[in-house]
Amino acid sequence: MQLPPIIYGTAWKQEATKELVIQAVHAGFRAIDTACQKRHYHEAGVGEALKALAKEGIQRDALFIQTKFTPIGGQDIETVPYDPKADLSTQVKQSFEMSQKNLGTDYVNSLILHSPLGTYEDTIDVWEAMQQLHHDRKALQLGISNIYDLNTLKRLYEDAIIKPSYVQNRFYAESDYDKELRAWCLSKEITYQSFWTLTANPHLLASEEVMGLAKTYRKTPVQIMYRYISQIGATPLDGTTDPTHMKEDLESFDFSMSESEVDSITNILE
Repeated sequence: MQLPPIIYGTAWKQEATKELVIQAVHAGFRAIDTACQKRHYHEAGVGEALKALAKEGIQRDALFIQTKFTPIGGQDIETVPYDPKADLSTQVKQSFEMSQKNLGTDYVNSLILHSPLGTYEDTIDVWEAMQQLHHDRKALQLGISNIYDLNTLKRLYEDAIIKPSYVQNRFYAESDYDKELRAWCLSKEITYQSFWTLTANPHLLASEEVMGLAKTYRKTPVQIMYRYISQIGATPLDGTTDPTHMKEDLESFDFSMSESEVDSITNILE
């Protein structure tokens, strides 16, 4: 299944996760992002939603499900979904088994390494364990998140047998909007998934350029922003909890801006 143009993000939704995922799918979302990390995600809530949706006739193969292996540094020690004393390969295996249980599915469309580990050697060890899950058809595609050093990403790409299909990063000024990294990803046909797209960029949403385009296309600034992200070759994560906004955000892709209009937003990032 090809990645849809927008992903519903489930971070920080906790016990509301099930109902929000159901609402998002009812609105039209077909990609769901989660993680096997109780600190920020209620992965089992996504699984509960999938079960309920299946009863309505929306089957698993109609949805793009993406989860993550989170290294020990990103876990709360009392809720680690694997044996923290085990070797990294075992940690990945145990984490994925927990994801299978939580989600009620044998496979995921995408498995993301939540962040590089402390050393490159540990990072590649984890990647190799993820590759095994890919070979076993349990993770159809692989990716990595929170990677802002292009040289590390290039090294991983060269060393990996199964190349990353996705990079999921914050889209914000502190990383210079990953301009160089995004260009490299495009050259390697790696899809860049953006998060914090709205939260980190109120100045873009309120800019003269975005506001003007919103008026021209009779869209909201958020819709202009999501369409911009799409037209520069990326896929945004959307974590809204508002049913109206869910529908509006999905309507971000029923129009196209001209190259010069896209450039007018890009120029704000310079």
